[in-house]
Amino acid sequence: MRELVRTNNAVLITVIEALLKGAEIPHVVLDQHMSVLEGSLGILPRRILVADDHQEDARRLLYDAGLAHELRPLPGGVAADELTDDAVLGGRLRLVQKRRGHRVGHDAILLAAAVGARSGDRAADLGSGVGAAGLALAMRVPDVTVTLVEIDPELAAIAAENIERNGLTARARAVELDVSGPSDAFAAAGLGPGTIDHVLMNPPFNNPERQNVSPDPARSAAHAAPVTLLSDWVSIAASLLHSAGTLTLIWRADGLTAVLAALEPRFGGYVVQPVHGRAGQPAIRVLVRASKGSRAPLVLLPGLVLNDQDGKPTAAAEDVLRHGQALPLAGA
Repeated sequence: MRELVRTNNAVLITVIEALLKGAEIPHVVLDQHMSVLEGSLGILPRRILVADDHQEDARRLLYDAGLAHELRPLPGGVAADELTDDAVLGGRLRLVQKRRGHRVGHDAILLAAAVGARSGDRAADLGSGVGAAGLALAMRVPDVTVTLVEIDPELAAIAAENIERNGLTARARAVELDVSGPSDAFAAAGLGPGTIDHVLMNPPFNNPERQNVSPDPARSAAHAAPVTLLSDWVSIAASLLHSAGTLTLIWRADGLTAVLAALEPRFGGYVVQPVHGRAGQPAIRVLVRASKGSRAPLVLLPGLVLNDQDGKPTAAAEDVLRHGQALPLAGA
């Protein structure tokens, strides 16, 4: 069992117990009689424990009741009042994420929609953060299994929580690993060479020597990195993928040449889909799929336009971002 709430407020304990009982969530209250034994009624806190397989339901219940601030921190040490509970994919996917720092945006959902996975495939989401891209892929493709790889222990713990709350524990897991670390660390985590069908990744793509970066450390780590980082990530992706595996990534549109250079010579068969923030404007992102060992020529697909000239979301963008449909890149 895992600690859900710790408090010495007897009224609050009664309220939470009533909520849990009403939702038929089994729970245990510990230390109810300790204060009497100590002769200091109300001073020592009580602990409400819930079984691991009921944690998600219990936490969501307290979120909805406005008691998120009473929840115990996640395993990574993040307090509940530092988190938000957000719906993506039109509510199909619920994500806990940190209130400050890097936040889930369109990039993660577009990346998931570009992966051409099929039922039964194995995928690895490198630099997964709270798990948005990998879990969006798992929601779209039945029976695909996903490993979320994240270096930050707090984000890895939140990713594990998001797996539970979306009912994906049978098909997804989160591991704390440095993507630029040694391959034996991946093997120890069950990610040995040639064991993956699809790698997806949204690496930090701002060069701190050329672009302004956020003063917030979390946002900076998510968006900015040295130019060598992309090559390191491509290298580990090549190691994880079997001989016919694919790598899908999202990058700044003005950095496409750097992406193609990093993919050589391990990959080929490139399929590129530009992403335009607004109709009539240059692309802001490129989605790139590469096949391991392929020598097929590059294919450039028509661009995806997120907003029309009036700033309203296009139907194509809504299909992907709200309705969870795949991009043409996934089936190209």
